Amino acid sequence: MTSAVTVLVLAVELAAGAMSAAAQTPACAPLASERILAKDLAAVLPEFSALPPQTELASAPPPGSRRTFHAPELASLAERYSLPVAGLREICFEWPMERLDPARVVQAMQSALGIADAAIEIAETSLYPVPRGRLEFSRERLGAPASPAQRSPVLWPGEVVYGSDRRFAIWARVRITASCTRLVAVENLRAGQLIEARAIARKTEKCFPRGDVAAVADEVEGMQPLRPIAAGQEVRLDQLAPPNDINRGELVSVEVRAGAAHLSFTGRAESAGRAGDPVSIRNLQSNRVFQARVSGKGKALVLAASSTVP
Repeated sequence: MTSAVTVLVLAVELAAGAMSAAAQTPACAPLASERILAKDLAAVLPEFSALPPQTELASAPPPGSRRTFHAPELASLAERYSLPVAGLREICFEWPMERLDPARVVQAMQSALGIADAAIEIAETSLYPVPRGRLEFSRERLGAPASPAQRSPVLWPGEVVYGSDRRFAIWARVRITASCTRLVAVENLRAGQLIEARAIARKTEKCFPRGDVAAVADEVEGMQPLRPIAAGQEVRLDQLAPPNDINRGELVSVEVRAGAAHLSFTGRAESAGRAGDPVSIRNLQSNRVFQARVSGKGKALVLAASSTVP
């Protein structure tokens, strides 16, 4: 029992000693830029006020670290600049650090979103101290759930802008909901089928704001799905493609250029494509299939040597 009491007493004394030492350790002077200037030292040691204020003396440490000037280094600086100083003491500099304020995080995110009725709920955020500065979040870096209705939090990386323009990485996982108008398929849409206005309907609800969500029929009418879209499913812009300029089975106006020679005739498309795409064309006279490049609606171009004219 005696030994246990002794250990406990020693532990209390050590803890008290540590707290006392911490209380006696002077706080570091705050940094405001990437360089430690003469004016920074002068604010702590008036003797250095004889130097031009913008004289650069050292680089600033990274956030969370200290730059300490020990007495010998200060004496060396004083000698270099012919400053009459005595009794120099150790001084240090550091960036002022703080915990992320959730209210400021939400405010910065609201500014980045630009959606008046968006509700932002922070599920988790970086816990490490950050330098004091302006919080910035970019909408382009905001993650996205698998679907706008999904409630799982998504990652949104951001930055603290401090000093002149230094940046310190931060992050948060958030749930965001806002009023959004989406388009849904009224009927099954086949891949490659041109979408008609009657095949889609508008639906307004609370969902995750996404940039690939179509909101008006004009955005999707005349487009074609890249894969089947079932009735009731959302129609998103990243699921669609512009219509083909040439479809398989269509008659195509073919222009052949072989040096100075030009030849035009009508062929039949054996594959589909849009402007710039390669496409297979069948010569209706010789029944040969050759490669051309789509040059416009119902048009294809062949650049060939005279010996390879289809």
